[in-house]
Amino acid sequence: MLYNISMDYLNNKFDIIVVGAGHAGCEAAMACSRLGMKVLLCTLNLDNIALQPCNPAVGGPAKSTLVREIDALGGVMGEVTDATYLQMKVLNSSKGPAVRALRAQSDKAEYSRYMRNLIESNENIYLKQCCITELKAENGKIVGAVDEFGIEYSTKAVVLTTGTSLEGRIFVGLRSYSAGRLGEKAAIGLSDSLHKLGIETKKLKTGTPARIDKRTIDYSKMTIQPGDEELSFFSFKPNRPIRKTYPCYLTRTTEETHEIIRSNLDKSPMYQGLIHGVGPRYCPSIEDKIVRFASNPSHHIFIEPEGLGTYEIYIQGFSTSLPADVQVKMIRSLPGLENAHIIKPAYAVEYDYVPAVQTTHSLMSKKIQGLFFGGQINGTSGYEEAAAQGLIAGINAFNYLNGSEMLELSRSSSYTGTLIDDLVTKDIQDPYRMLTSRSEYRLLLRQDNADERLTPIGHKIGLIDDTQFERFNKKQELIQIEKTRLEGLKIPATHEVNEILAKYEEHLDRGIRASELLKRPNISYKILKEIDESTKELNIPKDVYEQIEVIVKYDGYIKRQQEQVDQAGKLEKFKIPEHIDYNTIDHISTETKEKLSKIRPKNLAQASRIGGVKPADISILMVMLDKHMIKS
Repeated sequence: MLYNISMDYLNNKFDIIVVGAGHAGCEAAMACSRLGMKVLLCTLNLDNIALQPCNPAVGGPAKSTLVREIDALGGVMGEVTDATYLQMKVLNSSKGPAVRALRAQSDKAEYSRYMRNLIESNENIYLKQCCITELKAENGKIVGAVDEFGIEYSTKAVVLTTGTSLEGRIFVGLRSYSAGRLGEKAAIGLSDSLHKLGIETKKLKTGTPARIDKRTIDYSKMTIQPGDEELSFFSFKPNRPIRKTYPCYLTRTTEETHEIIRSNLDKSPMYQGLIHGVGPRYCPSIEDKIVRFASNPSHHIFIEPEGLGTYEIYIQGFSTSLPADVQVKMIRSLPGLENAHIIKPAYAVEYDYVPAVQTTHSLMSKKIQGLFFGGQINGTSGYEEAAAQGLIAGINAFNYLNGSEMLELSRSSSYTGTLIDDLVTKDIQDPYRMLTSRSEYRLLLRQDNADERLTPIGHKIGLIDDTQFERFNKKQELIQIEKTRLEGLKIPATHEVNEILAKYEEHLDRGIRASELLKRPNISYKILKEIDESTKELNIPKDVYEQIEVIVKYDGYIKRQQEQVDQAGKLEKFKIPEHIDYNTIDHISTETKEKLSKIRPKNLAQASRIGGVKPADISILMVMLDKHMIKS
């Protein structure tokens, strides 16, 4: 098929340029293009689109909610994951709904191919392998970009999604070289261009384990970790493919492993001060674990397949930057890996990022209009965090060009909103990972109700089509109808009913409404189907009855949390003028004035979340704002 090539494309003129084709860049490019923008998507290597350079997996605690939110807004990560999984597993299934999480083991190569096919099938996206080295701005607005070959591109909006490539440097032992990740060059020059525009960069560090040949693994010495037989999916779209699934395996470190690591710490670039960037707190290297948790006799290590078309195996929990020869000894000290052959060594990478306090909640730079940031360049860790930011940055790049209101999700609306609010409000010291504990509203922000929260927004934007929106509305209607039916359905205390309930350590002395029975901890909707024939005959879809179950069981807690949202909303009503001079406000400390001036919160709610800003400071600001009638 011959594309309808525009003259603008031939003249290197684009509506939006997305720099980097990782998970953030792909979501940004797809969103912009589907909204009608002509997008240039630049990447250092066309073969590495949507690469999973670390763990070949999507989802997990908090992250699965991000993926569902991406899908609910009209993003593509959920769809791609559902089409390329090797295993699906619901984590924390025995715990409360706020912490339940879906995790997929991905076929790494297939994931990348699927995403590339989506991009190449989109006529509004123009792919190019190049390194953007300079951004051009006039009068505080983006007007273009320049690549490594000196080719100039004209645009009014740029989305930077550079991952770890920005001035990246790889470390293996005391050796280091310029690279964004193994086998891919670093992006050199762009940081200097950002500095000239008045944008500050800092350093962070991350790392990844070695990859080993599965033909050299003795799985008999490990514990098998199968996925779920009854599959769950990330996307709310229907007709998800049912694929054959594959297990992971569990092994452990030994005292020999620990001794090898301890005796080689003098060869660690981190412990020798060669790496200055701070690493991810919640995903430490194995040498960091051994030092920090010295009393632990052993650590779990998961053995995970990278795909069906490769012999490469990922060693989860074993990232390191120790020398390659030391890595061989470490790996061969693990049960089942005594004869393991390393295909790719583990390494650490230090890279530049842009502290996100320099951006607004729209992810646009406060200094340069039309310049947006998404993913690891904002100081985050993880594919899901990156994809969520990329989607919001892409949507807002479109909104900026279209003169529309920016999409700024609140903390009470989503994990995505919480993630972005934390980034633009707090001074991030280490790679930010989304955790359920970061949200004060996590019972409201579950993975099962992401569509209820965000699909109307996605439809309004134009990323959710009418067919999908109609399907969503029918689902919401079905939830309400079934919830009402359960509230009116009487379950009798018969011998037959109690015989079934006895299997689940429950008993009825008298008849009870189905909704009341469902509130009991041991009773699920599936058990209701065993007890009541009418419930079974309705054949309610799994995603619907699971959401009903959560709503019924946690009704009181959900109402209380909604009251907290309403209470917090009072502070959000106090809008702070954009150009307020905090130095003119009496009775607040110099430190507080400096922090408020740097971050420039948009309302009192955001101001209250800035580290070091005290409740007394908020009270003073509230009086001042109320006095000047700025309250909205």
